[in-house]
Amino acid sequence: MNQRKETIGFIGLGVMGESMARNLIAKGYQVYVFTRTKEKARRLIADGAIWSENPKEIAINTEIIITMVGYPKDVENVYFGDKGIYAGVKAGSIVIDMTTSTPSLAKKIYEEGKKRGVSALDAPVSGGDIGAEKGTLSIMVGGDQQTFIECKSLLFALGENIVYQGPCGAGQHTKMCNQIAIASNMVGVTEAFVYAKYAGLDPETVLKSISNGAAGSWSMSNLIPRVIKKDYSPGFFIKHFIKDMGIALEEAEKMSLRLPGLELAKKLYDSLAKQGEENSGTQALMKYWDLSMEDGGIKER
Repeated sequence: MNQRKETIGFIGLGVMGESMARNLIAKGYQVYVFTRTKEKARRLIADGAIWSENPKEIAINTEIIITMVGYPKDVENVYFGDKGIYAGVKAGSIVIDMTTSTPSLAKKIYEEGKKRGVSALDAPVSGGDIGAEKGTLSIMVGGDQQTFIECKSLLFALGENIVYQGPCGAGQHTKMCNQIAIASNMVGVTEAFVYAKYAGLDPETVLKSISNGAAGSWSMSNLIPRVIKKDYSPGFFIKHFIKDMGIALEEAEKMSLRLPGLELAKKLYDSLAKQGEENSGTQALMKYWDLSMEDGGIKER
């Protein structure tokens, strides 16, 4: 492994980012880190990560930079701000945005990189906090195929299902497909267990029967056990899921495409967010029925 591959910059140490950076350290990479609150980097620094004061400093000290932040506006600032990556990046570097963001921003990052002799991949992930911790994420990649090939071994330090999807923006479009599927699935999964509750069934016994059949899904197997324990802590924040659904609906509108299942899921999650659940995990959709039940029926508040 050459020096270029041994030193990585990692920006964004949230629910998933911290575990991803730790997996890189465990694989032998020297990792420079930055996040808005240094306290969040404390455990990684103890594990051997090197703290940087801003994304520009990360770019100066490394040649492969991974970003995993919250919203497109955060991505924009990390790359294009006064102390952003492109203020310090060197020609020949590679930037990999693993945030779920917009395809148009992925293209902007790619095109600006080309001007500077920098290669860019959009590589959003799926698998939540569990996948990030275990290094089993699904990673969907857009950008130049040669850059993907060069970074493949690095990506396998973070995930198991690594698929090249096409030119810049294709990774983000594929992540929208992923989020659309999850959105409608979460409605079906939570409705099933609301029904089980009102039918007087034992949810754990129901889970044993239906999670391994045709109704089975990642969300059912990994999130319903949390619901049964009334654990609504975030593996993935509701506020970030709402952001993702909004991006998907905007992209669909550009294609004159209507997605009624996605529209319904976003409406339900928007309702939960208004009830103060935006920082809960997506499995907290189960709370919708508790918060909305009035006079024996579900009503929008």
